[in-house]
Amino acid sequence: MALDQPYPDLDELLMTIGEAGLRVSSIDASEGAAGNISLFIGWPLEVRRRFPLAEPLDLPHPVPALAGGLIIVTGSGRRLRDIRADPAANLGAVIIHDDGRTAHLCTSPRRLFQRVTSEFNSHLAVHDDQVVHTATNFHALIHAQPPHLTYLSHIPAYRDETYLNQRLLRWEPETIVNLPEGIGALPYKLPGSHDLMEANVAGLRAHRVVLWSKHGVMARSDMSVTRAADRVEYAEAAAMYEYMDLVTGGQGEGLTTDELREIVRAFNVATTLV
Repeated sequence: MALDQPYPDLDELLMTIGEAGLRVSSIDASEGAAGNISLFIGWPLEVRRRFPLAEPLDLPHPVPALAGGLIIVTGSGRRLRDIRADPAANLGAVIIHDDGRTAHLCTSPRRLFQRVTSEFNSHLAVHDDQVVHTATNFHALIHAQPPHLTYLSHIPAYRDETYLNQRLLRWEPETIVNLPEGIGALPYKLPGSHDLMEANVAGLRAHRVVLWSKHGVMARSDMSVTRAADRVEYAEAAAMYEYMDLVTGGQGEGLTTDELREIVRAFNVATTLV
């Protein structure tokens, strides 16, 4: 799916990144400088007024589908909750050259980081994969560390994708409506590694949220970055209910399979999970 004109301007995009950062922080999913955000923009957008300084940037791998596009991304070590107060100080604009192999990083004189997020390889690879498979001109990604989801991934049973979704989709009708593919579950991979990047690309091709075991989640949207933040919230709310049920000895009934099927029919949810 592609965004239609009129496209959001740079200030609108920066504002929504700030809003998403605050929302993720408000659910305790980005302690300290944890978490990162990026947007791919596939239409011409002038960034030099906000980010006038330019320097060459080595891309971690070729991204031919993103050639000529723009990535707005958080700086390493920056707090998501601080973005809204000063987006230019906490974000960089990566202009990808037409060869899809090289780029320039544009930043503000107020820049507060040395380099872009350490998860940049995963962000780039997922954006590239989504553009290849959907031809979208916009894509948003959020990596966050919601505590209940992350905790559950330390329990081996919840690293099984089928079991994870059976347990989490049963707590609120909104969960399956907003996450019809369920939540993907990745085994533990070293943060920032090539292995995590490859697993993350495959997971987000099939899901809108994936759980990075013992680490956090990544959520995507081709509509807005705040919608990606919503998906982190929906998944974390489900995990919070599941955690509460574990703590109280499994007394919660949850939605039955028949009740979930009724919800799916009523809201025309395209899912194969129930």
